[in-house]
This record gives sequence, structure tokens and C-alpha cells, in this order.
Amino acid sequence: MDSGHTAWMLTASALVFFMTPGLALFYGGLVRAKNLVSTIMYSFTAIAVVSIVWVLWGYSLAFGEGNNWVGDFSYLGLRGIDIVPSADAAYPPLLDVVFQMMFAIITPALITGAFVERFKFTTYLIFLVLWVTIVYAPITHWVWGGGWISDLGALDFAGGTVIHINAGIAAVAAALLVGKRRNPGAQSNNVPFVVLGAAILWFGWFGFNAGSALAADYFAVNAFLVTNVAAATAAITWGLVSQIKNGKMGAVGLATGAVAGLVAITPAAGAVGVMGAIAIGFGAGVICFFAVELINARGLDDALDVFAVHGVGGIWGALATGIFTVSALTGVPGVVEGSFDQLIIQAQSVLGTLVYSGIASYVILLVLDKIPGLGLRVSESEEDQGLDLSLHGERAMVEDGAD
Repeated sequence: MDSGHTAWMLTASALVFFMTPGLALFYGGLVRAKNLVSTIMYSFTAIAVVSIVWVLWGYSLAFGEGNNWVGDFSYLGLRGIDIVPSADAAYPPLLDVVFQMMFAIITPALITGAFVERFKFTTYLIFLVLWVTIVYAPITHWVWGGGWISDLGALDFAGGTVIHINAGIAAVAAALLVGKRRNPGAQSNNVPFVVLGAAILWFGWFGFNAGSALAADYFAVNAFLVTNVAAATAAITWGLVSQIKNGKMGAVGLATGAVAGLVAITPAAGAVGVMGAIAIGFGAGVICFFAVELINARGLDDALDVFAVHGVGGIWGALATGIFTVSALTGVPGVVEGSFDQLIIQAQSVLGTLVYSGIASYVILLVLDKIPGLGLRVSESEEDQGLDLSLHGERAMVEDGAD
């Protein structure tokens, strides 16, 4: 066992874990003050629920041998995974369970940005279990568990398809079914929370991407570098586009641009060099900026722009991987090296993920909405009061002397 690899992967796992509290702050700052606690609860609860689902059956469905579509129950309850590694293992097998658990936790938490301020918390608990089981685990198997996307030869270094496209299209299904908020478009309650949350996400993303090298090696170093460069490029690009179009460069826009760049570089972090990262970050800053405006103009109340940032950013990143991939890193040339083959493969993986996740997520939510006594949406009075008090009996901040 290599103690250096083990130490790095434990550190990377902790970094990815820290991304979910970062997401809670990022999303929490964007909603109205009366829904701050409920929004943070979505992310925090995902840590608890998904952790249990993952060790009981989620990991097995994702990484069990199974077939081209889904794993099996050979690792149910983590049976068959040795605590003590074999002599030729770089790190303990349980470490892979831990690292992948952190990815599984944050993915459904990303979806919640589409339905904040109006979604029933008890229904969300059930949705977490069903979505991780029926949607996340199979798509993870397709890409990283030996499924059909892996057989195609698609490149998804750290989860552009598995996590961001997957969560992004599920967010569309959720926004369609739960409907618009009664008062959409309200001002963010805490811009410093948004910026702090984005900074934590940026920090944690080094574990997300560089950790996906699964070793402390040159792949991890390159992934770390291109992750930072793409995020920086996308942040300043978003800000400049906003300055040109609206005459102002806002903190929320700069933070959102950084997240868009992080999303876009995720599938490509092990496939591109620094100039490819700049191109991907620039594309994310422009494309995702206008995706937000286009989707909002169409009237879809994806409250925190999950599809525009994660879905569109993930699609751009997956396709850009096929454009800018460097054969010295991946063994396959991209468009810039004269071949369109990888781009076609990337497009197939994107389409397959969009279709399955979109339909499956919609069906799960539709069934939950039709169950008597359950449903997706809170009552009008609960929504007007705010979910913090109506569902959780708490306020984010109480002034001295207030009831």
C-alpha cells in the first residue's frame, strides 16, 4: 500500500465532503431570508441520507459487476470489500467507497436549487433515496463501473456527465412538476454567503477533480492546475459579459461564473492542458451566462439556475473534452488534434444521460406528487410564511428581543 496515495485520497475525500456545506451556503444566500434554513437543510440532510443509502446498496449498484446498465448486489452492505488491502493495492478498497460516497452526496443536493422555497421536506427525504438508487447509481455504473458509456470510450474524468448533466436535467424535471414560486425573482438574502459558498466549492473542487486521478501523481497536479485556471477564466468572463451587457459586474455573477467554470472543467480535468482549460472556462462563462437569461425568459422557474449552470455547463464541458483532449494525456486525439471521433463519443454519452435522467427523474417526482398525503409542493400559506418556520420551526436569524 502506498501511504502517499492513501493520504491524498483521504484528503481529497474530505475536500469533496466540504463542497456540500459550501453548496448549502451558496444556495442559502441566494434565496429569501425566510427560506434560508430550509435551503441549507436540503444539502445537510443529503449528507446523512445518501451516506446510508450508499453503504447499504448504492455503491453496489454503481460498482458491482452487473451488466452494461446497472451493477448488482454483490457489495450489498459493503460485503466482499476488504478492510485490509491486498499486497498489490495502492490504497485500501474502502477508500474508493468513501471517495465515491462524497460524489453521491452532493449530486442530489445540486438538484435542490431548482425547487427551493416551495418543496415539501418529507417528500425530499423519499426523493433522495429513490433518485440515488434509480438514477445516480446506474449512470455512475455506465461511466465508471464498466457500463455502456465506459465501453464507448467516453471521457468523464471527475463527473461532468455523472454529476452535473445528471443533476441539471433532473432539476428541469423538478422545476416543471413543482411549478413556479408565488413570488419568483426576489433579491438574494445574503450575498456574502453566496461568495463564501462559491469559494468553498472552488476549494473543495481541487479534491473533486485532482482526487479523481486516484493517485498523488502528475495527473492530479495537472487536474488541480486546469481546475483553477478554468474557474478563474469563467468567473472573469461572466463578470465582463455582465459589465458589457448590463453595465455592472456583480458579486453573485462572478461567483456563479466561477462555479460554471468548475462544472465545465470537471469532465476534462484529466484530458486537457492549461490552454484547453482557458478555452473551456471562457466558453462556460459566455454560454452559461446567456443560458441563465434564456431559461428565465422562457418562464421555467429553476430558481437557482441549476440547469443553466450545471446542466449546460456540464454539456459544454463534456463536448469540450472531445474538442480539446490531448492525446499525450488520454491516448486519444480531440478536434484540435484533427479528429472528431472523441467528440462524437462524448455527444452520445451526453444524450444518453439527458434522456435517461430526465425521464426517470420526472417519473419519480410525478409518482411522489400523486401519492395521497405526500405531494411535492407545500401549501400557499406555508410558502408565504416561509419554509423555515412552516416546516422546521426555526429562523435563520432572530433579532434581540424578537419573538
